[in-house]
Amino acid sequence: MNLTDRIVVVTGGAGGIGAALSRRFAAEGAAAVVVADLHGDSARAVAEGIGPVAHPAALDVTDEEQVRALVADTERRYGRIDLFCANAGVTTGGGVEVDDAGWDRAWRVNVLAHVYSARAVLPGMLARGGGHLLHTCSAAGVLTAVGDAAYTATKHASVGFAEWLAITYRDRGIRVSALCPQGVDTPLLADGIVQGHLGARVVAASGAVLTPDQVADAAVAGLAEERFLILPHPEVADFARRRAEDPDGWQAGMRKLIRRLTA
Repeated sequence: MNLTDRIVVVTGGAGGIGAALSRRFAAEGAAAVVVADLHGDSARAVAEGIGPVAHPAALDVTDEEQVRALVADTERRYGRIDLFCANAGVTTGGGVEVDDAGWDRAWRVNVLAHVYSARAVLPGMLARGGGHLLHTCSAAGVLTAVGDAAYTATKHASVGFAEWLAITYRDRGIRVSALCPQGVDTPLLADGIVQGHLGARVVAASGAVLTPDQVADAAVAGLAEERFLILPHPEVADFARRRAEDPDGWQAGMRKLIRRLTA
């Protein structure tokens, strides 16, 4: 995808990777970038920082009617949506002890929000014979998020859904990419490290911690090449290969890393 003159929507756009994507898409020449976020004031601040091409929107991605309304409003305002980035995500920081409400929120934000956006945006894209969906799925979607069971399960589901979309709609002009970064310097990771969360410590010990802007760079490169898996951390491909070739050995290695970090 060449981003020049494209109409783009980014959910979770008020901070971290979402804000970096929004800024980078505008810098690449997008005609419009809709910065959507649960925190409308923060979305407005990001949009104002970008300039006239950016339009803020308050959005709860777990409310399908709000998602449909955002898509309809964007199509009325700009005529189409070329790229929809389902970027919002949440963690729980726990295992099986996390209550049902925590599991439900992870499922609704990390998976169902992707379903809702696809339902809303695909009809217009299919009618025009083209469009691109970018889903932020995390390296946890192809590996495991130590210390967060719900995040692991839902991010695996988000990768699976993105792959289903890619297989189903590629021959009808729809491109799908799954953005799967590992450690990214956002409050989500930084706060976890400060609080001593095991998962955050494992992520920090497993490779470079990238800036959101570096992840945005990788996303733009992956979109240009129409890659399905976009891996800002190239080592994730090697990790995934080892995991597939020797699941028992991979798990043993992860347990060893956990023992070392908790010794």
